[in-house]
Amino acid sequence: MGKSTFLQDFKAFAMKGNVVDMAVGVIIGGAFGKIVTSVVNDIIMPPIGLLVGGMDFKDLKYVMQEAVPEKLNEAGEVIEAAVPEVTLNYGNFLQQTFDFLIVAFSIFLFVSLIKKMSEKKKVEEPAAPAPPPAPSKEEVLLTEIRDLLKEQSK
Repeated sequence: MGKSTFLQDFKAFAMKGNVVDMAVGVIIGGAFGKIVTSVVNDIIMPPIGLLVGGMDFKDLKYVMQEAVPEKLNEAGEVIEAAVPEVTLNYGNFLQQTFDFLIVAFSIFLFVSLIKKMSEKKKVEEPAAPAPPPAPSKEEVLLTEIRDLLKEQSK
């Protein structure tokens, strides 16, 4: 019993160069994202936070509803459950936006570098010799006359 067509099609799809290249790119991109996040969180944001008064951007938030603690009766039983604080965490959004901008800029620089390197390779490669020009009508006619004369002399 042979492989099914579905499995053969999937194997052909999965083993294409573009799919494998994309998978490698996604894996490297994930690792690169962790590096950029570390650079932003550990190197760039602390000085910026220090400049704006020592605050951590991730802690910036707008409280829409304060937290309500749980209420207990005299016996220590819970009468009313606690209500958590409802916040709009715009500081975390700023942090993630900053991360994105750094990743986008880094990828831009990387792609620009690759482009420049590929352009240099094109310049370094010797140009292929130009094909000889097509013979003129006169040359074609003279060639035919020469061939006819050779045939008559035989």
